[in-house]
Amino acid sequence: MFIATTMNKTEEKFIEIRKFCKQNADEVLVKKYGRYFAEGYDAYGVDSDLIEKQRDNWLESWKNEMTINDYILLGNKLISTGKYEEASFAIIFLIANKDQLREDHFERIGSWLDNGIVNWAHTDVLCGHILSHFIISKIVNIDTLRKWTTASSKWKRRAVPVILIDPLKADMNFKVMFSIIDPLMPDPDKFVQKGLGWFLREAWKKYPEETENYLLRWKDTCGRTIIQYATEKMDKEYRTKFRRVK
Repeated sequence: MFIATTMNKTEEKFIEIRKFCKQNADEVLVKKYGRYFAEGYDAYGVDSDLIEKQRDNWLESWKNEMTINDYILLGNKLISTGKYEEASFAIIFLIANKDQLREDHFERIGSWLDNGIVNWAHTDVLCGHILSHFIISKIVNIDTLRKWTTASSKWKRRAVPVILIDPLKADMNFKVMFSIIDPLMPDPDKFVQKGLGWFLREAWKKYPEETENYLLRWKDTCGRTIIQYATEKMDKEYRTKFRRVK
């Protein structure tokens, strides 16, 4: 009975969200933002300000009936459709309720990267606002990310270094982080490489000597996109030391 009631509740919310998206669709916005997503952009074209306003309305009206587990179940449905705005609602509902997250939620939410998330934007928002929270708050041990480095989903592999950016800024053990990303350094996927380069660029700002030593160890075998992103804040002449030996 409880399961049926929960499913009916989340199904009703899903239908309401889809109706809102269809009613506020704008093909002009789809064309405008589609150019940022080479991997594809399946969207309604709903204005972001309108999404934020509607999010607040729903959070207020649902606050006495929707639990964090309900939002995760609703998110499962929204993420699976492939529609950009529907996935966005799944993520922003969790951001508003992240103080309720528990250890068992980590892998459930992480599965969205295997089964539905299909772009860098949703990956990075989920990582920066939700998944990194598990690590910084010590709800989940940082070593949990090691098994994600072999995921079949490129978005889940990209998630590993992106999740680590905020813990890095919070002064968690960067040497452990370097050991976690080690298996990803030879990864051929450009989106994974960009995530790694982003993390290493942030690491260089805090720990320049250690990060440069790490880059020198990998410069001849890792993807060039990693080096490009990791060194882009360095002086042009200084970056030459990280060129690959032919």
